[in-house]
Amino acid sequence: MAHPPAILTAAICGAETTRAQTPYLPITAQELAVEAERCVAAGASVIHLHVREGDGTPTQDRALFDKAIRAIRARCDVIVQTSTGGAVGMSAEERAQPLDCQPEMATLNAGSLNFGDDVFLNPFPMVREFASRMRDRRIVPELECYDAGHVESCVALAKEGVIELPAHFDFVLGVRGGLGASEENLRFLLTKLPAGCSFSVAGIGRHQLPMAELSLRLGGHARCGLEDNIYLSKGVLAKGSYELVGRLAEMARAAGRAVATTAQARELLRIRPRA
Repeated sequence: MAHPPAILTAAICGAETTRAQTPYLPITAQELAVEAERCVAAGASVIHLHVREGDGTPTQDRALFDKAIRAIRARCDVIVQTSTGGAVGMSAEERAQPLDCQPEMATLNAGSLNFGDDVFLNPFPMVREFASRMRDRRIVPELECYDAGHVESCVALAKEGVIELPAHFDFVLGVRGGLGASEENLRFLLTKLPAGCSFSVAGIGRHQLPMAELSLRLGGHARCGLEDNIYLSKGVLAKGSYELVGRLAEMARAAGRAVATTAQARELLRIRPRA
């Protein structure tokens, strides 16, 4: 069976990457919008969005998200997927603010885990509350899974009626404290994927490009960008997430996959066409 067009997601900013690590990190709304436009031109149909204060501090401030989303939409037609993960240590109400900006899509983190030396807390009551807000606002969730148990948690939440299946899963692999980035682990996760669901892979650091290539070969989709990895090749900084998107587009075509347009991505992700 032929695989669908490949949805490429660009995680252009994140909450952890700093300007000290790479001078190419976009921070202001206009910088985010310019980077988003470049990523769309390179083949991205989804922008995974975080925002920062002027000094680079991560924030979930509703006003800054609204400003960035407006700036992105003024430049290009792309699915804006807001983060509800924010940064480690943020409160639930702080993390939920972007949902008030009416994004087409938002991340829904399925469970807690050790995250490096910190703990990324996603207790079930919080997950249920975020899912309820997304459902009320008709925001499509992307189910973020850092470990196999998170997939099983999503299945349990679906049985409760908290989330709807089929859905789109994103397997985040290579976080210290989560499931490692390997072909064996990805194939194991796919055995747990509920029928009819789609999946994407976000490999962390040096695992980003190899795991993206594997996902594309297996019929999945892929995420890249400066949030998770700042290098185009060993020791060579990517000049922006758009360079990484371009590399993924090459991988998709080499795997015999078309690169999804934004309209195709909306259809595949069950997102209503924008008015």
